[in-house]
Amino acid sequence: MAKLRRRFLVGGIVQGVGFRPFVFNLAEAENLVGVVSNTSAGVVIEVQGLVAQVESFTRRLEDDAPPLSRIVSVQKEDMPSLGEFEGFSIEKSRHTPGTNTLIPADMATCPDCLDDIRDPGNRRLGYAFTNCTNCGPRWTIIDRIPYDRPFTSMASFEMCPQCLSEYEDPRNRRFHAQPNACPECGPQLWLEVGGQRLEKADSLDAAVQFLQDGKILAIKGLGGFHLAVDAGNDDAVQRLRKRKFRESKPLAVMVSNLEKASCFVSLDKAEASLLSRPEAPIVLLAKSTPRGANCLASSVAPGHQRLGVMLPYTPLHHLLLERLETGALVMTSGNNSDEPICLSNDEARTKLGTIADALLLHDRKIIRRADDSVMQILQDQPFFFRRSRGFAPVPIFVRDDGPDILAVGPELKNTICVLKNDRAFLSPHIGDLENLQAFEFFQETISTLQGVLECTPAIIAHDKHPGYFSTQWAQKQSCRLVPVQHHHAHMVAVMAEHQLEGQAIGLIMDGTGYGEDGTIWGGEILAGDAKGFTREGHFEPVALPGGDAAIKAPWRTAVSYLRHAVGADSVKDWLPGTYADLAVGPVLEILEKGINSPLTSSCGRLFDAVAALTGLWTEAHYEAQAAIELMALTTPEAVRAAQPWDRPESSLILPVRPFIVATAEAVIQGVAPQEISARFHRTLIDTLASAAQLAAQKTGINQVVLAGGVFQNEILMGGLMDALSALGLHPLRPLQTPANDGSIALGQAVIARAACGLQKT
Repeated sequence: MAKLRRRFLVGGIVQGVGFRPFVFNLAEAENLVGVVSNTSAGVVIEVQGLVAQVESFTRRLEDDAPPLSRIVSVQKEDMPSLGEFEGFSIEKSRHTPGTNTLIPADMATCPDCLDDIRDPGNRRLGYAFTNCTNCGPRWTIIDRIPYDRPFTSMASFEMCPQCLSEYEDPRNRRFHAQPNACPECGPQLWLEVGGQRLEKADSLDAAVQFLQDGKILAIKGLGGFHLAVDAGNDDAVQRLRKRKFRESKPLAVMVSNLEKASCFVSLDKAEASLLSRPEAPIVLLAKSTPRGANCLASSVAPGHQRLGVMLPYTPLHHLLLERLETGALVMTSGNNSDEPICLSNDEARTKLGTIADALLLHDRKIIRRADDSVMQILQDQPFFFRRSRGFAPVPIFVRDDGPDILAVGPELKNTICVLKNDRAFLSPHIGDLENLQAFEFFQETISTLQGVLECTPAIIAHDKHPGYFSTQWAQKQSCRLVPVQHHHAHMVAVMAEHQLEGQAIGLIMDGTGYGEDGTIWGGEILAGDAKGFTREGHFEPVALPGGDAAIKAPWRTAVSYLRHAVGADSVKDWLPGTYADLAVGPVLEILEKGINSPLTSSCGRLFDAVAALTGLWTEAHYEAQAAIELMALTTPEAVRAAQPWDRPESSLILPVRPFIVATAEAVIQGVAPQEISARFHRTLIDTLASAAQLAAQKTGINQVVLAGGVFQNEILMGGLMDALSALGLHPLRPLQTPANDGSIALGQAVIARAACGLQKT
């Protein structure tokens, strides 16, 4: 019978996800001989056997691939037979230059490993570092590729005979699971209190007792530390807030299972599925009336309709929560305010020692930081707030190939991007580059991502804002620089992830971005593509008294917007009584003299002004607090039913006066803040939809992209998507990236490549 020899090069996420043992077992099932090996270019396979069986293998290679793998390319070549292989073998990994292999991300503990740690007859009973090929740490322990144990932080742990036997057996699910270990040979856990290691028989029991006693525990996880307290203990939550200087910002909660989550949030099928994904993100879920004996502390997420919930994603998390009576922990990032999460034991001892009462530590080194990802379901589709652990640096595929690009992102919510071939590798969340530690993390991320990808681009894209630390870093490099306007990058990021052809209208609504005219943009209607854009419209500019100081004191913004709307002499007559003790006069004087009062078209500042005029939010204790909590006063249903405020005829220059006057009048008349919120949202949706329609008629462009941090507002995003569709337009929103500045680097990279030509250099 006829035989066939076929060679495959498989690209994608095919290392560290059980792909080689899958190939081995598939080949055996099809009675084929051959070989499989990892290379930096991907997985190389050669099989030989009967034609029908080779063809069956070819089909099943993609159809039956392991659940954590992601095949993006399969190159096939039929070859002349060179004699029989001796069975089917798995070769040792080999390194070749010019890697095209995708980097695996960290994945939550799989059901099989959970069974192991719960089985009294299993040698891994209660072992906090149990994993297999289908789960466990990846990105956070990789030093370089190929993804093999010597190039990870597990290199220092020599496997015992039993673990080594599993590791070398292609039929075992721990075959080449690089973090494979057991209590005899793997990482160890311990508890420290006051700098002293507790000699306890069971560190987990001791840690749980600390939590149940209302103590704060620092827990070393996959990509850094968490600070944890019992989520049912209000005193403990308040103490955590005080020590971490996190007065109002909502805290995330980790719960033992979906049933526990349903005690205090509502879950539909899509939300339950997202919460249960192997990436294990924090999911923002609608609060419900608590049921059962154990309720959450009221101070976990006050003033919010949604609660950030995640399921345990390491064996350590599972073991803690199964022993904790309430089955719920507040889990917030282990850092000081605005700093990156702590990475090492020594760093945690130094920086978290004044916050935590105890530290739960282990001796497996974390090589790369990775914050928890944050998501929501919006109109039955995922919606990122932060793309990090579990998702990054899995690439986003773009339409065109071209020169390699490094994009260094913005100042806030920074991520960086390496654009290589048709793949955009967005880094995990870095954060705000406003302190030395974050800036060092930014530089470290650039070095490590380029190193892992074996890519050092000669072209760097950066924001046009001259004061950004990322811009200043780029300008010190010996590379070709491509400055990119902030809102143009927002628009193109969405176009890139949708692989959109042609041009688009961009409704880009955020807080701050350096404009082409030297003013602060943030409420923009753009038209164009990666090659360029025109500014078709925007909110009318208003002075921002004190610049950035007004962002932390929204009442200042309210005074300026009211002055713009009714005149300086009438401002005090329109302000609510809560402004009586505020320095309104000096702010008006600053505005009159034009002292440090830059003009802004920001939609975010319009939100601040409206919220502050209600008298409920004169100060902001965290970013966008006023806007977020104003949204929380209403619902999509209430907004759809609301009567919009009167507004002028449709225009591409959007006036702010109607919003400000209507809000002030409503407050004077005693209208409830809930109604003000609903009517504001309804009017804003109608205004933006009308402006988009005008821009589409003017330009002949039907595609409308929605981006910018203001669109983290689910009511605005969902309502505007519906309104644009009803007008016959084609709206697009981010699906694989956040609407906020976490996506900026992707847009920068694609724009820079367009500016440098489409041919690879």
